[in-house]
Amino acid sequence: MPEIHASAVVEPGAQLADDVVVGPFAYIGGQVKLGAGCVVYHHASVEGSTTAGEGNMFYPQCVIGSAPQDLKYRGGNCKLAIGDHNTFREACTVHIGTEAGGGYTRIGSHNLLMVNVHVAHDCEVGDHCVFANNVMLAGHVSVEDHVVLSGGVAAAHYASIGTHAFIGGFAAVVHDLPPFMISDGHPAMPRGVNRTGLRRRGITEERLEALRTAYKLLFSDRTPVLTQSIELEKLYPDNADVRQLIEFIRRSMGGKFGRYRETLRGKNTWSDEEENGDTNGK
Repeated sequence: MPEIHASAVVEPGAQLADDVVVGPFAYIGGQVKLGAGCVVYHHASVEGSTTAGEGNMFYPQCVIGSAPQDLKYRGGNCKLAIGDHNTFREACTVHIGTEAGGGYTRIGSHNLLMVNVHVAHDCEVGDHCVFANNVMLAGHVSVEDHVVLSGGVAAAHYASIGTHAFIGGFAAVVHDLPPFMISDGHPAMPRGVNRTGLRRRGITEERLEALRTAYKLLFSDRTPVLTQSIELEKLYPDNADVRQLIEFIRRSMGGKFGRYRETLRGKNTWSDEEENGDTNGK
């Protein structure tokens, strides 16, 4: 049986795995599903239609699964899907999706969200990400795998951040930021290859050299990006990293205001399985 403190409130209908721990004065809503090994510390709240996998940690004062701060939200059965082994530190807020945004907010697995992080409605966060204190994601933001957002980063609605990116402190993310790069500033712009982060994840020097060449051609040369991307494809026809980088940039350039996801406004990007609730944040 779950270990539930006498002062905690667990609403009827909540589904908790046998080894879930719920601390003093915590709150669990009636539509919540928590997998094995989850811990809800004192004064934390998990509510709304929220499904979380195994080993998630919800620290004091975090509020997970509450209604979105969107005036268009009409109280529909929108959801929050969380994967496995995420840590939500003190005062984190993560909201469910909205009807217009496809109905889901999604958090992957093995993420660390530090103090006072905010993830708004309809966001998609991948796996193995680190969000430092006071990071703020507006609605519909996409963050791919292995992304590090430094303290105070603010991302505008519909922005996308590519895999293995590192965003410097207090950066303003107003358009899509490419994978594999360090970006910062107001607005944030690519400043170089995320060499330290990529080395830590086992990326070889050969792959890093190709990415350094890509950075020089795409971001530190005045030749149009589309022209340079064609040259890169000729230089590295079989390089998956370069191909991923080029595809990300081309997709962003096809969006509005430098944000690809602006083209998805009002479109449901979720599968039928997710819509029917057959998901665990994966």
